[in-house]
Amino acid sequence: MKRSQGARLYATAAVGVLSLALITGCSDEGSKKDSKGSSKGSGTSSSSSAPAAKALTAAELEKLLLAQGEVKGYKVDSGDDVLPKSKTEVKTDKAACDPLAWATAGLAPGDTAANASNSVSEDKASTATAQPEDIADAFNVDMTFVGLSSYEGDGAEKVMKAVSDGVSACSAGYGLKTGAEDSKVTKVASEKASGLGDESIAFAEDVDMDGEGTATFHTEVVRKGNTIASFYTVNFAALASGGAPKIPAEVVQAQVAKLK
Repeated sequence: MKRSQGARLYATAAVGVLSLALITGCSDEGSKKDSKGSSKGSGTSSSSSAPAAKALTAAELEKLLLAQGEVKGYKVDSGDDVLPKSKTEVKTDKAACDPLAWATAGLAPGDTAANASNSVSEDKASTATAQPEDIADAFNVDMTFVGLSSYEGDGAEKVMKAVSDGVSACSAGYGLKTGAEDSKVTKVASEKASGLGDESIAFAEDVDMDGEGTATFHTEVVRKGNTIASFYTVNFAALASGGAPKIPAEVVQAQVAKLK
């Protein structure tokens, strides 16, 4: 019970899941190359021309989010019932760590009002013939939170640098808070990213499970032009035992392919 409560604190803070009493968790994979072309950690970057001068609007980003039927074997939901509505709901004790926490929560990792988000989860309904045996079984599905944000000028490149710098600056961990709920990320480390888009960063975060060990979670942030996509996958049933799934490659590929 105590272990699942610790997982819940982190999920609530980073993803805004307030209704799952016994199951939760959070984080992701990341890696990249900085704007000068030198590699950081195991990150990757492809060459890119000057970023677009004008940011997309939130309405335009909504149209670029993955829609139902665009990824076989997955269903798409607005995510309104689980994703936080604003950055005021996700706070850290180190400013450099803010972009990491925001990206994991489906929020814009940089300063912009142009953002949109949804969730993409495994579609097991079409093949399921039996009702879930318990609440954990009902949540035994991989769900990916996707966030899109857009920036003026070279703003997106600066955001990627802030995320990369955050992985380094927050390597020893940081505190995460939502309302009266507190949790602790004990370690942040760079991971191998997908290499998609113009830049991609992936990172893993170890989270203290209420003093009963740690669980590792993964996040990826991808830039294409002046649009940034963030991905974080969670399986609430698996989190009850401290596990966290990897981000589905097909979801990242399909989403990045839709970006302008």
